[in-house]
Amino acid sequence: MSWNPRALPDQSGRTFVVTGANAGLGYFTSEQLAGAGAHVVLACRNPAKAAAAIAAIRGRVPGASVSALTLDVADLGSVHGAADRILEFPRLDGLILNAGIVHPPQDRSVSLDGAELVLATNYTGHFLLTSLALPALQRTPGSRVVSLGSMISRLMDSSLDDLQLEVTYNGWKAYAQSKIAMQVFGFELDRRLRAAGQGGPDGVQSLVSHPGYSISGLTPGIRGVNEVSRAKRFADTLQGFIGAQSKDAGAWPTVRAAIDPDARGGQYYGPRFLTRGAPALQHPTRTSLDRGIAERLFTRTEALVDQPFALPAQLGPL
Repeated sequence: MSWNPRALPDQSGRTFVVTGANAGLGYFTSEQLAGAGAHVVLACRNPAKAAAAIAAIRGRVPGASVSALTLDVADLGSVHGAADRILEFPRLDGLILNAGIVHPPQDRSVSLDGAELVLATNYTGHFLLTSLALPALQRTPGSRVVSLGSMISRLMDSSLDDLQLEVTYNGWKAYAQSKIAMQVFGFELDRRLRAAGQGGPDGVQSLVSHPGYSISGLTPGIRGVNEVSRAKRFADTLQGFIGAQSKDAGAWPTVRAAIDPDARGGQYYGPRFLTRGAPALQHPTRTSLDRGIAERLFTRTEALVDQPFALPAQLGPL
């Protein structure tokens, strides 16, 4: 089925939570879903920035239904609090796991809970949030979880054996590992949902997306959301000639994974030409689909968040 990201199917009556929604890909994912008629909850760390994003969406999408939820994915206490709020929602049609550190710190840092900061922000908090919010998804027929991966998984690989990077920390290694973990998580979640009899079109489906090479300088300027200097816009425009695209286009694969009626759990969406283009089905890396890596990752992450995931692993051959 052809898909037009500028003419989305009506989402009236549906509710989506988007983490890290005050800027970048999360903002445009939220704006596009709101433009299709959905109620969108912007789950953000900074209330002032969330308010600015909500004002921007309402200004650009007349009649938009949007609200804010305070969430710092790098703080497990904040994740628990946000999940409690989500469980009060009458329905949850989509949980978009978007928040993350794009430019990792040069030196290793840790979260309030002692986890390596990039991993905690990009992955660990989302792992716990999904586990805690699962009942809201389970009571909403046809709900979806979309985990945001990255094309860096094709450029760098990791078996995810050293999650904390206490000795071997490198900023880009930390970023790549966190995004590989998100992809492994998304595909393993779909396997667990199916094995538990809770997956499929009428249950909860887990999909993975990546935005290609999406940068701020090619993205429309929006006050309080995307304000780019002339120098950066010039430099990013040059990168457009080597395959970069805007962040509003980068949000297209995530939105398609969340609402395309023909999309199915376990699928992977990204730009058609890898770095840019219309959203299309892609083939994930072998590591992303490795069940052995997934089971070890879940076990280690459960230790980091100090509780088991809501869906246990199913026994059987890997």
